[in-house]
Formats: sequence, structure tokens, C-alpha cells
Amino acid sequence: MKEQIKVMVVDDHDMVRVGLRTYIMLDEELSVVEEASNGEEALRKLGALDAERIPDVILMDLTMPVMNGIEATREITQRFPSIKVIMLTSFLEEDKVVQAVEAGAISYVLKTISSEQLAHAVKGAAAGMPVLNPEVSLALTRGLRQRSSQTEDEVLTAREREVLSLISDGKSNKEIAEALHISIKTVKTHVSNLLMKCELDDRTQLAIYAHRKGWAGTGA
Repeated sequence: MKEQIKVMVVDDHDMVRVGLRTYIMLDEELSVVEEASNGEEALRKLGALDAERIPDVILMDLTMPVMNGIEATREITQRFPSIKVIMLTSFLEEDKVVQAVEAGAISYVLKTISSEQLAHAVKGAAAGMPVLNPEVSLALTRGLRQRSSQTEDEVLTAREREVLSLISDGKSNKEIAEALHISIKTVKTHVSNLLMKCELDDRTQLAIYAHRKGWAGTGA
């Protein structure tokens, strides 16, 4: 008989753990070896388990007291790299999906899935294959795009954004210098930095970039 995939269930609600355990027991290829009510308890129990009882996959609730799923996943994937973590949640928040993946979760699954879908996700995780349904994949893509956009925005200084806004208004270097009470040389430096940071070639492209960001004419 094929060796069963060992699963640990971590959730702060007793009824949820009972439900997940029941789902897992429906598949003869899976078995529940341990349970915990929060991330801290999960780490403590993992540390006390014999090697042969270390789970292959952990179903990890996202929101829990004491230590949440993201914090626990980060700790577990560092201390027990062989364990695959599936983040399990009732909510689909773009930033949480990104954080879960960054923490080391191999999959992000909604609690509304069927027993067959759960078994598929567990087996996929055990084989090193991430399982993301279309909704989760879309949320991950949006979250990563938002993170990229925020990082890009943070690269520009407040003064550079002011210069960029004035460029979008069609102002010359002299006019920008007068408006901001700085030298033309300083303006040229800011323009050069903007071109480099935004990876653009000329002022026209900078103006278009400012409009796309919603900074045109704002003095941002």
C-alpha cells in the first residue's frame, strides 16, 4: 500500500479542525497526524514530534490568535524545510495572498473548497506542486502588481515628484526652477534622476508617466 501523506491541521476553531479532519479521512491516501489551535502551538508540537510523524503538509489557517498563519508559515518553512504549507482562509485579500506566498506557503486555498479539491491541494503540495484556483491566482497577480507599483512610487523623492508633475504641465527647466525656487542645474539633475529611475528616454515619456500615475498638474 502506498504510504499515506501525513497532514497537520492548524486552526483556532474546533469545528473547522473537525471538518478538515473529516474531509481528509475521506481519502485513504491522506492521514491527520497532528492538530494545533494557533501557530505557536503548531511550532511547539512540531518540535516534539518523532521524525516519522513529522507532517508532509500543514493546512494553516490565516487568522489566529497568539501567532497567525503567515508568521507561523515563515517560521515553519525555515525550521522544517521539508514541510509544505497550504494557507487556508475564508477571505481572499490580495495583500494576504502575497504575504502568504512570500512567507513560504506553497498554496493558498479558500475554506469553501470541496473535499475533493482539498485532497487535490494536499497531494499537489506533497509533490511540490502549488495549487491556486483562478480567484486566488488573480488576487496574487493583482497583489504583486500593486506591490510593484508601490515600490516604484517609493523610489521617487517628494521633490522629484514635484518636478515630474511640472514636466507633465509642459514646463521648461527654467519655469520649473522658478516655481520650486531652485537652480536650473538642480532641475536638470532631478530630470536625469527621473529618467533613470523611471527607465524612460525623454521628457515626453516622463509626462505620460505622470499622467498614468495621476500626478499630472498636482504638484505631487
